[in-house]
Amino acid sequence: MSTQNSHPISQEKPVPTDEQVDDELCLLDLEDADSLLLHVQDLVTQHVDEFPEDQLEDEAARYAAKMTKASITDGTRDGHLRIIKHYITFHLRRNKKWDATRVDDKTPHDIAAFITHKCGPVEEGFEGRKYSTAVSTRAALTMWYKNLRPNESLTEWRLDSVTNTWRGLPTRSRQVSQFMVGLEKTKAKSGEVSSSARALALEDIHRLYKHCLDSNLTVAQRRAGIIRYVAYLLAWLMLLRIDEVIKLRFENFDKIPGERRYIDISLNTRKQNQTGLLHSWRLHANDSDSSICPTGPLFLHVTAQGAVMQSQPLTASALSRSLSRDLQGLGYSSWALYGTHSFRRGGCQ
Repeated sequence: MSTQNSHPISQEKPVPTDEQVDDELCLLDLEDADSLLLHVQDLVTQHVDEFPEDQLEDEAARYAAKMTKASITDGTRDGHLRIIKHYITFHLRRNKKWDATRVDDKTPHDIAAFITHKCGPVEEGFEGRKYSTAVSTRAALTMWYKNLRPNESLTEWRLDSVTNTWRGLPTRSRQVSQFMVGLEKTKAKSGEVSSSARALALEDIHRLYKHCLDSNLTVAQRRAGIIRYVAYLLAWLMLLRIDEVIKLRFENFDKIPGERRYIDISLNTRKQNQTGLLHSWRLHANDSDSSICPTGPLFLHVTAQGAVMQSQPLTASALSRSLSRDLQGLGYSSWALYGTHSFRRGGCQ
């Protein structure tokens, strides 16, 4: 099966400006950050030793510990708490009047300064940690600022012109995104392997096919595997995120048996293009007969016993966790770096 995006043919597009390229890079950075949040606990655990407790023994560190304990009570987040304590301690040692609860236009700079301290080059006086440490640090600080202001938007960072107050998460600011993009490029030039969401290639899809449809699986396991693989394959063919592919329904498919040798698949409005323009792919249904043109969720939940839950659609988080387990089953040591955007970043292109 091959795919063809069915957008109308248009004139050659002009070369994008530096600002447009920068916008796209920042967008990809935010997509990566969203994608890897599902595995942030694993990423933080991998790097928690880079934030040693024995460095947190002065007055600033004791204050930082008090602040984090008061704001975050989730005992499963010890790794996050240690990173946050190092963040607060770092700034208090530089400026005793620094306020850990302050969120304003300077906060993105504070975040970038701390990540620079951890990941900047050793020859310039920094610790020289890997880019994945920066990813873990950003995720932990996202948790910190979410807990400080639980009612704020989790998808933006903007100045409210009426109240002159900054809204949203500072870790999603353009300044932090530009910093992370630049840091990743710098690390890549020095030979470090990228920690961005990994792209799934053709050979990965071949492996997933064999893994999900293995003849040694039980009937229940094969049923669940077939559903997962169809979702994986469509996401890969159409360059979709996992949360986009699981929203596909029977009515998104246009198939006319005997007349067409292709399938038209239309996707509802995408996250990055909410103007109402529908995207469609030609990868074909008799709408007058509902018996042969079913409606409803395309990807259904399958229980551990193999029962197909006709009224319970598969969720994005469940499929993402399944992908992680499947990649672990294939022996991928970097399975935590494959997230909801990996099909879109790789795909059949």
